[in-house]
Amino acid sequence: MITIVDYDAGNPRSIINMLQYLGHRAELTGDPDKVAKAERLILPGVGKFDWGMQRLHDNGLSAPLDEAVKRGVPVLGICLGAQLLTRGSEEGALPGFGWVPATTVAFDRSRLDARLKVPHIGWADTGWNAGHRMAVETTEARYYYVHSFHIACDDPKTELCSTVHGYRFTAGVEQDNVFGVQFHPEKSLSFGMAVLSRYAAL
Repeated sequence: MITIVDYDAGNPRSIINMLQYLGHRAELTGDPDKVAKAERLILPGVGKFDWGMQRLHDNGLSAPLDEAVKRGVPVLGICLGAQLLTRGSEEGALPGFGWVPATTVAFDRSRLDARLKVPHIGWADTGWNAGHRMAVETTEARYYYVHSFHIACDDPKTELCSTVHGYRFTAGVEQDNVFGVQFHPEKSLSFGMAVLSRYAAL
């Protein structure tokens, strides 16, 4: 069973629909007890960093998530959920979970030409770094992005995948049993299906 954490941050139903289409059992829950006992966890989300962390704290989900990570449960963060895996964000003041040695930073607008906008919205070719458990083996990978901030890793070895919007940046991270992707696999058609299938097979 794959458990999707419900903290009113976005539309996780599309993630469940894709997982079920792929033949996986999935449930959406905001129950801390179910999160603490989950076999696999997906932390979705759209919105601001502090708002997301505060929602998790207020709903009693932070501690169960932390316990699950310590138990070795595979956790996948998506979009805002991926950013919450880091120590914190330039967008806010609250600390993140810190499971991944990285910070979340704003796009450096000084490195973007006039044609490139923030937020970064749309499809982008994305390259996977070989040697990671979550790396998708493919010669073509395009995913759908909607974001104004991105992850900056302390150690390049933590970078799972990357893409370019004016400059190259980290699009995914992997640290032990914790994984995160900045793009939306549930909006990325067959490319996204391959990502969720890879995660479900861990």
